[in-house]
Amino acid sequence: MKQTKRITVMAMLLALGLVLPYVFHGIPKGGMLFSPLHMPALIGGLVLGPVEGAIVGVLCPILNSMITGMPQGNTLIAMCFELPVYAIVTGIMIRVLKEKKDGVKIYAALIIAMIVGRIAGGMIQSIILGLGNYSLQMWATAYFVSTFPGIVMHLLVIPPVCMALKKAGIAC
Repeated sequence: MKQTKRITVMAMLLALGLVLPYVFHGIPKGGMLFSPLHMPALIGGLVLGPVEGAIVGVLCPILNSMITGMPQGNTLIAMCFELPVYAIVTGIMIRVLKEKKDGVKIYAALIIAMIVGRIAGGMIQSIILGLGNYSLQMWATAYFVSTFPGIVMHLLVIPPVCMALKKAGIAC
């Protein structure tokens, strides 16, 4: 993909990262339940690769925080690590699994990235809050139980979006 097209896709994903939270914050606890900022980072890793995807992953929470005030505090810091990890892992996995069928490699990359990214986010939270103040139960609840609707939504929405982008010649 040409550099101009890559920058344009990055800009579109950043714009998506600004619009999606508005949509989901209209639902009570929608930001927590559906994790809308995760989508641009995951798509960025799958479509652009690990580097550009990671840039999208870092910038989305920072820009949102500057514009809307959310996320803030330790959530902002954790997301600035978690989201780039999503992009890096999806970007690497999509290349490692290049011989697999598109659907298989996208789902595998997403699932692995969601696990590794949530581990990274939890590690940052435990550093910020202190190991004694952040338990495995708190992590599992915050990163899996409370966000389960978002996990399901990401697994249902992102693969068809990536397939459509590939069909349109936008994906790597």
